[in-house]
Amino acid sequence: MNTVSLRHRVTWTSVLVSGAVLVLVAIVVHTLFGVVVNRSETTLLNDRIQLARQLAQEDISPTELIQRVDNRSVRARLVLADNQAFGSLSLEHANESAVKTRRVQLTGPGEIDHAKLTLQIDTPLLTRVQRRLTWLLAAATATAIVVIAGALWIGVRAALAPLDGMTRVARDIARGRRGQRLNPSRTDTELGRTAEAFDEMLDELEGALDTTAAALHQAEQAEARARASEQRIRSFVGDAAHELRTPIAGIRALAEAVVQQPADADPEEIQRMHLLLVREAHRAGRLVDDLLDLARIDSGLQLRREPIGLYDLAAAQLDRMRMLHPDIKFRLDGTTAPVIADAERINQILLNLLSNACQAMTDGGAVTIQVTSDDDYAELAVADTGPGVPAADRERVFDRLVRLDQARDHRADGSGLGLSIARGLARAHGGDLTCVEPRNGHGGALFVLRLPLTEEPL
Repeated sequence: MNTVSLRHRVTWTSVLVSGAVLVLVAIVVHTLFGVVVNRSETTLLNDRIQLARQLAQEDISPTELIQRVDNRSVRARLVLADNQAFGSLSLEHANESAVKTRRVQLTGPGEIDHAKLTLQIDTPLLTRVQRRLTWLLAAATATAIVVIAGALWIGVRAALAPLDGMTRVARDIARGRRGQRLNPSRTDTELGRTAEAFDEMLDELEGALDTTAAALHQAEQAEARARASEQRIRSFVGDAAHELRTPIAGIRALAEAVVQQPADADPEEIQRMHLLLVREAHRAGRLVDDLLDLARIDSGLQLRREPIGLYDLAAAQLDRMRMLHPDIKFRLDGTTAPVIADAERINQILLNLLSNACQAMTDGGAVTIQVTSDDDYAELAVADTGPGVPAADRERVFDRLVRLDQARDHRADGSGLGLSIARGLARAHGGDLTCVEPRNGHGGALFVLRLPLTEEPL
């Protein structure tokens, strides 16, 4: 155990932290001063330009105009239409790109009409002020660090005096058998003496306690993992049994009905039963697929990531939806947002959101997709004109096996797993799927998918 003087550690750590803070404050003050100076220069130039324009309208002479505009902080150069020049600003300085300069063309009733005015900030004064501020901040920071170091050196010595008393008490408790635990390299420092005293005490007590605590901790962790695993299994089995019971019962009943049909039964009736049997089998298959997707998401979904355009995926899905729902108006706005994602899984999310939106509107309506992006994320918002999602249900709709009331959900065979799967897929990509307050204030539901942007355009 390294037992460098605790007094040194506390003092130097405090000095370093305080010094870093003071240096940061000095940098911030210096930066803010530069910003203020830059804004002041811009304001000053704008004021001088406004003054020059007002003077030009008053039919003032070029000499008087220059006298009013050209001063110790702003230099000016006025060039008339006949190339006659006035002012203290030379042509060479007027073309300097490193100095803030503004050029305007004046109009007026006199000879100033169509004259070109060049204004330039006289920077030496501001440069000197900024340089003095820099030296002042540096001197103040250095002085403050020295003062803090001196005060800490004196104060920490008195503050650490109780450690010696702690050492004496610890040695009194540990009398009996002595042992080594911390193995201090030095015992002439505050930390070294404390470590030596606690070694003598902890050698008697912590051996058995550590073994017992480690065993209990491992047992608790194993029990917690077992309970969590058992709970997940029970939940999964319960969900699967609950959801599969209805389609399996339908398949069984229809199969029995088909088998029991007499030989002379109506072929159309038998065909209808076969179609119902196939539909129930498809429904059971969809439930199995959904449950498998949830199981994959829970265990860590493997994604096949590739560069894709979120806008293009949405456009393809909308073309499909227009054919399936010709009575609904679809609209796509925004720009292409490049993301690194699994195209199949993103299409699964879009299909779920669009299907839910279409099923919420039985008498037609409108579905709008807006694709936007910022510095870090692409955002796809799906809005419909249906009955909407109550504020209290906007988070609950993503729970497993949750269906809204009949005002929103008109599906007869929905599993209540689609939105839970969609959110799980979004989060597996490092994004999220949420249901938020509609932005237009006209009702309906609004689901927002956020995915990380790629750094390279497609």
